[in-house]
Amino acid sequence: MASKGTVRDHALFCDPRRSRRAGRHLLTHPFYCRWEAGAIGLGELAAYAEQYRLIERQLPLTLAGIAAQLPEGAAKSQVEANLADELHSPAPHTELFESFAKAAGARSDVGPTAATTNLLASIRATVATDPTAALAMVAAYEWQGADIAASKSKGLQRHFNMDAEATEFWDVHAALEADHAEWSIEALRSLRADPRVVTDFARRSAEDWWNFLDEREERATAAAC
Repeated sequence: MASKGTVRDHALFCDPRRSRRAGRHLLTHPFYCRWEAGAIGLGELAAYAEQYRLIERQLPLTLAGIAAQLPEGAAKSQVEANLADELHSPAPHTELFESFAKAAGARSDVGPTAATTNLLASIRATVATDPTAALAMVAAYEWQGADIAASKSKGLQRHFNMDAEATEFWDVHAALEADHAEWSIEALRSLRADPRVVTDFARRSAEDWWNFLDEREERATAAAC
């Protein structure tokens, strides 16, 4: 499998800071900027966890759906390796997430908001119609995932005094996401994915995630008013 450090140079994947997705580099979003600065409240953190939980639960299904439609070969193996990490390394990531959700005060029975519904519907529809495009959507988030996870963990420790158990989900992703991004992009290369499709669906994914964070900001503003 590919070594770390080559994602941004891959011919099928643009550095979002140099492309038309420049405004969708997620760590520049006001919500994450406030997270890093310790300017989000516990209520916001709980609401975020309630929604992110639903997205995290979808990821293994997304990876399994993509893998099931791929022919035997390198691409399928890379997606399956990604799925194996989600399910087992070092434990099911949905279970690791619950330690964070509990520490954040998240409720267990909250349904999806409009932005979460849209994000989930977008990836589900794409998996059903074009596994290569769906893989591009997954890669678009994974490309940024390690930096985002590391930033979240540091913010939770610094501003919310969360312990290692509470931040383990983010710490694990900070360590794994660079590899996951590499595997997804190498899978796209193996599939000879159309660069236009990859760029289009990567951009759609970035927009969906940006809108998800916009909703967090809008709800925080409404609560303050």
